Amino acid sequence: MGFLSWIIMGLIVGVIAKWIMPGKDPGGFIITILLGIAGAFVGGFVGSLLGMGKVTGFNFGSLLLAIGGAVLLLFLYRVIKKPSPPKPAA
Repeated sequence: MGFLSWIIMGLIVGVIAKWIMPGKDPGGFIITILLGIAGAFVGGFVGSLLGMGKVTGFNFGSLLLAIGGAVLLLFLYRVIKKPSPPKPAA
């Protein structure tokens, strides 16, 4: 896939991942694209480890792997950035 294809797929995947897991996350349009692109890499890596294939182009199977990777990244981000409980007043 070319650079422009990665950006377009990243945008689509990032928007779908945020739709699946809505919430207050930092970042706007650019972060959504980056989340989708990173999700495509993670989804392709995990998919190839599990023998499900990899992200090879703009097709349905690759889209599902990329969405799964983006949702996984979003979940891990939320676990790591979990807000600390408020401190009790003294």
